Amino acid sequence: MRLFVTGGAGFIGSNFIRYVLREHPDWEVTNYDLLTYAASPETVRDLEGHSRYRFIKGDICDAGLLRDVLPGHDALVNFAAESHVDRSIDGAAVFVRTNLVGTHTLLEVAREVRVERFIHISTDEVYGSRAEGKFREEDPLAPSSPYAATKAGADLLARSYFITYGFPVLITRSSNNFGPWQHPEKLIPLFVTNLLEGKRVPLYGDGLNVRDWLFVEDNCAAIDLVLREGKDGEVYNIAAGNELTNLELTRRILGLLGAGEEMIERVPDRPGHDRRYAIDATRVRELGWEPRYTLDEALELTVGWYRENRWWWGPLKERMELPAWLRSAGRREKP
Repeated sequence: MRLFVTGGAGFIGSNFIRYVLREHPDWEVTNYDLLTYAASPETVRDLEGHSRYRFIKGDICDAGLLRDVLPGHDALVNFAAESHVDRSIDGAAVFVRTNLVGTHTLLEVAREVRVERFIHISTDEVYGSRAEGKFREEDPLAPSSPYAATKAGADLLARSYFITYGFPVLITRSSNNFGPWQHPEKLIPLFVTNLLEGKRVPLYGDGLNVRDWLFVEDNCAAIDLVLREGKDGEVYNIAAGNELTNLELTRRILGLLGAGEEMIERVPDRPGHDRRYAIDATRVRELGWEPRYTLDEALELTVGWYRENRWWWGPLKERMELPAWLRSAGRREKP
């Protein structure tokens, strides 16, 4: 298998590449990434020189370059995306370009050069919020944020290429991922690294928004299974069944780092903040997938990784900016 991975220097993409190289000793991987702010070259530095890995710096909107480098690959897995909800609220244009125009460009070129399988990586956020029950793959999409709206649009584009052209597209929609190599702007690494720095953690609103947390290694295993065994044209929800309120999750992180609730700083809620995400993962489980890690095991592994890798996340945090509505919230360091 010759695999073309877009966005492979980001969080989930880099973990997926490592997973594939470890689990499939006869597969080759091309990592195609523009190296935006969320995709540090340091994230994949350890892969340099690997005999079955190569890196190409490129934009998924660059059809010309893609026509040069994509032929000869058996499958494309598209992780490339702008993915931070807060940033999409401050400015949606780059999300439209990357998530919509970029996905369209990939689909066009991949169809042109006859890639045999196209896996589009999406998110549970495309369904919107749900007070009770769980979303199934056939449910209508009702995104709330500009980020989620552009991902929903990309999903529909991908589906249309299967329906209209018979192009072998599959879509995965996972719940909230966490684990090593996740940019410190996201909730779990932000909270962990703040506490490691002696800073308080900013909890939105009342902290009762519910998310289902999925360890990135388990998501990679599910995507790999869908790539090999999934049915063309299908959507596969991926979730581990670890529903927690943000407050409950925060308390677990505080406990792992020996901190008390005085380290929580309440900040204004995010505009359009969905109350609860919940998806039914029966379809991918019927393929044979089960999460390997419990939530507690995965959180402990994640905290340990950030303890040991300040060299990676420290420089990223120095360049981070608060979203516009939080810039006057006055996050304070521990006295």
